[in-house]
Amino acid sequence: MTSWLHRQRLDAVLGVVRASKASSVLDLGCGDGDLLTELAEEPQIERLVGIDLSHEALARLRVRLGSLLDDGSDRIKLVHGSLIEAGPRYAGFDCAVLVETIEHVDPARLGSLERAVFATMRPATVVVTTPNAEFNRLLGVPANRFRHPDHRFEWDRPRFRQWAEGVASRNGYQVSCSDIAGNHRDLGGTSQMAVFERPHGDETARP
Repeated sequence: MTSWLHRQRLDAVLGVVRASKASSVLDLGCGDGDLLTELAEEPQIERLVGIDLSHEALARLRVRLGSLLDDGSDRIKLVHGSLIEAGPRYAGFDCAVLVETIEHVDPARLGSLERAVFATMRPATVVVTTPNAEFNRLLGVPANRFRHPDHRFEWDRPRFRQWAEGVASRNGYQVSCSDIAGNHRDLGGTSQMAVFERPHGDETARP
C-alpha cells in the first residue's frame, strides 16, 4: 500500500514530468516501479526506460506492468544495470528521474553519477528526490541511524541544495529545490526535490 507521504512524493515528480512535456523518460533506479507504472499510463510519454541493479525488483515490475510491457510496441524497456555505467546509449532523453536513488550511492561515486547523468545522458530535465534528514526525528529514526539499511547517506536541506547547485553549475543546468511529502514549518518535508533544467536550445553533451 502506498503511504500518504509516498503518494505526495510520486505526485510531485509526476507533476514535474507532465509540466516538462517530456515524450521520452528515463527512470534511473526504478526499483519495483511505483513511479514507472504511473509514467507508463501517461499518454504523452512515447518512450520509457527503467534501469535498476536489482533483478528481483525488475521481475516484480514486469509483473506489475503486465500487458503494457508485452504489447509489442517497445515503448517501455526495463534494463538491468548500473545507472552510472548506462552510458551514451541513453543520451537524448527529454527527462530523467531519480526518485530516492542517490542516497543508495556511495558518496565517493557521486561524481561518477553526476558525469553519467548530467554530462553523458544530459536530458533536458532531471528530477532528483532524496530523504530530508531533518525530518527523521518525526519518523522516529534515531539520530545515529538512516531510514534504510542500504542508505549510504542522508542529507539535510542545506547540504542537498549545496550539492544540487554545484551539479547545476558544473554542467550548465538551472536548478530549483523544494520540500515534498510533508510540510513541517521547521523541518520541511520527509523528502526534498531538485529540478534541473537545461537552458532552452542547449543540445550539447559535455565530455
